[in-house]
Amino acid sequence: MIEKIIEASARNKFLVFLMVLFLSAGGLWALKNTPLDAIPDLSDVQVIVYTTWMGRNPTIMEDQVTYPIVTTMISAPRVKFVRAFSDFGYSYVYIIFEDGTDIYWARSRVLEYLNQVAGRLPPGVTPTLGPDATGVGWVFQYALVDQSGKYDLAQLRSLQDWYLRYQIGSVEGVAEVASLGGFVRQYQVNLDPNRLAAYRLSLKSIVDAIRMSNNDVGGRSVELSGAEYMVRGRGYIKSIKDIEMIAVGGDRGTPILVRDIGGVALGPDMRRGIAELDGKGEVVGGIVVMRYGENALNLIDRVKKKLKEIEPSLPPGVKIVTTYDRSDLILRSIATLKEKLIEESLIVSAVSLIFLFHVRSALVAILTLPIAIIMSFIAMYYLNLTSNIMSLGGIAIAIGAMVDAAIVMVENAHKRLEKWEEAGRQGSRTQVIIEAAKEVGKPLFYSLLIITVSFLPVFTLEAQEGRSRWRRC
Repeated sequence: MIEKIIEASARNKFLVFLMVLFLSAGGLWALKNTPLDAIPDLSDVQVIVYTTWMGRNPTIMEDQVTYPIVTTMISAPRVKFVRAFSDFGYSYVYIIFEDGTDIYWARSRVLEYLNQVAGRLPPGVTPTLGPDATGVGWVFQYALVDQSGKYDLAQLRSLQDWYLRYQIGSVEGVAEVASLGGFVRQYQVNLDPNRLAAYRLSLKSIVDAIRMSNNDVGGRSVELSGAEYMVRGRGYIKSIKDIEMIAVGGDRGTPILVRDIGGVALGPDMRRGIAELDGKGEVVGGIVVMRYGENALNLIDRVKKKLKEIEPSLPPGVKIVTTYDRSDLILRSIATLKEKLIEESLIVSAVSLIFLFHVRSALVAILTLPIAIIMSFIAMYYLNLTSNIMSLGGIAIAIGAMVDAAIVMVENAHKRLEKWEEAGRQGSRTQVIIEAAKEVGKPLFYSLLIITVSFLPVFTLEAQEGRSRWRRC
């Protein structure tokens, strides 16, 4: 069979060259479309369920929030295991699915099962899904720096939360823009316990009154002079004074207002961390998280382009400073491997020229290297593998095995041609080369097959080890 393939290939040079041309073109296309990254993504197919219930201790969170969610999710289809932990006011549940599960199918199943658990959770507690990202999705980070000194951290955080975050979130491939640093502004009502006791008011009644007063209501229409007017009540809170004038009770016909039982101020929310830049003080920043399966390098380029579009609309003196950019790491990693691949190819080419001492024959071994490397990207593309330090490192290791067969076949052809010339050139030159290729064809095929078989145990690995195998092989 191997000998027939060799002879058929030698007799149909045009078809062989045409096939090589098409495969090379396909390899170049796959090379341009294969995602680039510095490191392979070995993350499990994971969906995160995040729940807040402020003011509750971890025990309450575990019993009333985390436990119902976990016990419901363990029965979801294709779930391997469920991990969870509870903190003060927070619950995190990590649902790990089997390898090969589509991430969006998994998220749909989690949403279905969250509907089942909704009735078992405390009133007002609503679980939410985490972003459709992985553990290596943190690809870009920036900071807002005020060089004019006109804006405080609260104003910068508002700019980040209400403008920048939505602008960057609209970029294709961005799963989430997480804000950090600064102060989140909020209206704060500071009640006086003595006044509450004097007016015999409860804290719950104050909260309910403020909540009910922050609302718009609609009415019917009124027709006057042939025109129809829509009636509505505008009640949304717009200032501190609006909160101070909210009535929370009455005392002998006199309304009791919020300002009578405490003070209202605009202050910061409680912080769980800060962001600091270059030892010069606190800043406000944002973390761009990449969506599952996106091309990291292309996404970062799109984010940078968007930031350039946003900069003219920022307040005077405010600049966006890049604090983390994975594209630099990606490009340097790929450049290092590219340099080593070129060096290795040149060394192999030089060795082939020295030992064969024939330029045309050495070209056979030399040309197989770039063609084989380009063709390997076709398999990488259809296996959804990224070009990273592990996958390209595997190609670098395979160069030695690829060139060995070509050198042996060319060397054997030289020996047979020498004998053919000594015998007076009996028969055609093409037939001599075909016979030489047939002579070493089977040994070369089975030697390469033995190398391949030696890697079979690696292909039995599963989970993260198995994913790491594919990134290397």
